[in-house]
Amino acid sequence: MNIKFAKILVLVTCLFSVTPVMAQFNLKKAAGALANTAKAVTLTDEQMAAYVKEYIDWMDKHNPVTDANSPYTKRLEKLTQGLTSVEGIPLNFKVYDVVDVNAFACADGSVRVFSSLMDIMSDDELLGVIGHEIGHVAHKDSKKGFRTALLTSALKDGLSASNGKVAALTDSQLGDLGQALVTANYSQKQERAADDYGYEFLKKAGKNPGAMALSFRKLKSLQEEAGSKGNNKINQLFSTHPDIDARIKRMEKRATDDGITLPEAK
Repeated sequence: MNIKFAKILVLVTCLFSVTPVMAQFNLKKAAGALANTAKAVTLTDEQMAAYVKEYIDWMDKHNPVTDANSPYTKRLEKLTQGLTSVEGIPLNFKVYDVVDVNAFACADGSVRVFSSLMDIMSDDELLGVIGHEIGHVAHKDSKKGFRTALLTSALKDGLSASNGKVAALTDSQLGDLGQALVTANYSQKQERAADDYGYEFLKKAGKNPGAMALSFRKLKSLQEEAGSKGNNKINQLFSTHPDIDARIKRMEKRATDDGITLPEAK
């Protein structure tokens, strides 16, 4: 497969489903599995928090994290200056120096941006992606998606709680969890709500919220480029999400109504 096209395919997948390694899960498909595992483990908020930490620690361990002197790290630090917390949840940002084009946010406020995504996006486009992802964290979509994926995938062996603690996950189970998260997607209502929250979040942080529209325009150009290659899978990726043109118009209208000049595409 053409390398550039492969990157576009991954990017379109990620940015229309984004979250912990792209944490969003198809609840309809998960319903049967969830019924079989719900009795085995009932997760408290504290246990969920422990699992989210275990997961992000595992991800950080199994991906090369750029150091403080890396141009990627410095760029992300400058870009996210002032983005310290969301709904009381502290935010922390890291860059994975990998060839995959992606980004995700966890329910604990951990945001991970892949270097290859940074290579093909401007600062404003990246801000739009980050704002959208933070919207999912704020609305607890990430937490709900993680819980569902955890119960239906990583805990499919029926782990049980002991003294208030849930057994630690094996590398294999964490890998299964990651795979479940990769194949997930949010509802149209959740996506729109995350768009709106991301807009307000960036605005309050002193960033140009028009970045949301810019990031969607980038997605549209990637969709069109991928579509010109006759790949039907690209069209399928957009079938369960709000129309990209509608998302662009919504964000542009909000900026116009607020008297905000949209950032220029680069």
